[in-house]
Amino acid sequence: MPTSKNIFKGKILKALGLVLLLGGLFLLAWLYLPLLKQEVIYRTYQAFPQLKEDQKKKEIIPVDQEFSLVIPKIEVNSKIFPNVDPTNPQEYLPLLAKGVAQAKGSAFPGKEGNIFIFAHSSDTPLNASRYNAVFYLLNKLEKDDEIFVYYQQQKYLYKVSDKKIISPEKLNDYLKTLKGKILTLQTCYPPGTTINRLIIIADEAL
Repeated sequence: MPTSKNIFKGKILKALGLVLLLGGLFLLAWLYLPLLKQEVIYRTYQAFPQLKEDQKKKEIIPVDQEFSLVIPKIEVNSKIFPNVDPTNPQEYLPLLAKGVAQAKGSAFPGKEGNIFIFAHSSDTPLNASRYNAVFYLLNKLEKDDEIFVYYQQQKYLYKVSDKKIISPEKLNDYLKTLKGKILTLQTCYPPGTTINRLIIIADEAL
């Protein structure tokens, strides 16, 4: 027969196991909360279109009038960090935990050329919520969806013209084909990986 000591030990182990399980579930929920929040908001608006119509009527106040990105359809309202080297993780990763980045050497709003804004997702699924929450729903954008860029107190409107999934090796060659006043948004795809790049191309609306 099991002794009282063994019974007590068994209860301790069960309690410890339960604590570890609950702790693991809490950690996963905390890590993925930004992504889950974006998904829930988007699906709620899809299920109840009137909520989205009501939201459109509200004035969107950008987080930063000097340089920020607003995408009403997917609830993006993020600061843009300018002149960031997209080849230097030590430079861009701390910034992408707080917003999105404009690639160094790309254009600025109101100027001819391509404004290249990126938010890498991450190298692992566990880092996805840190680096990809802003652009997690970027793949939901379709032709003619509106994108706003605020720059130096001015508001610029762009409309989506194309969406592509491109391998990293072909990205630079593709970007060279884009002409005019263009806005390009990039993130890694699928979320939580660095396999491909999801590209949204939008033209400045006159």
